[in-house]
Amino acid sequence: MAEAKGNSPRVLDVGQCNFDHPRITRFLAEHFGAEVDRAHTKDDALRLVKKERYDLVLVNRLLDVDQTPGLDVIRAVKEDAASAEIPVMLVSNYPEAQQEAVEAGAEPGFGKAEFDREETVQRLAAVLR
Repeated sequence: MAEAKGNSPRVLDVGQCNFDHPRITRFLAEHFGAEVDRAHTKDDALRLVKKERYDLVLVNRLLDVDQTPGLDVIRAVKEDAASAEIPVMLVSNYPEAQQEAVEAGAEPGFGKAEFDREETVQRLAAVLR
C-alpha cells in the first residue's frame, strides 16, 4: 500500500510499554522500512490519526500508561469518518481479544510472541506493501 505511494510505510504504535515499543519499531523497520510513531493514550492516538497519514495503527490489548482497553481505541478510530479507512491491528496473544478486535473493524492482528512467524510478516505485508 505505502510503496505504491512512493513513501515509506507509516505506522502508529499505540499503548506499548518501553520494552515492546522498540521491539515493534525495529521489527517494522527491518521488514518493511516503516517509520513508527508512538501514542501512549487513546486521546493521543486519535489526535495523531487526524493530523498525520498512517498506513497502519497497531494497538496494544491494554494501553500501558492507563490500562485503557485497546478495543476502545480501535472502535474510536473506526467510528471516526476521518480515520475509519486506516487499517488497525490489535497486538495481543489472546485469540478471544483478536476476535473481538476483528468484530470491531480491525484486521487480524498478532501477538508479541509471534514476531518470528512468517504468518505475522505476511499479515503485515498485506497492509504495508
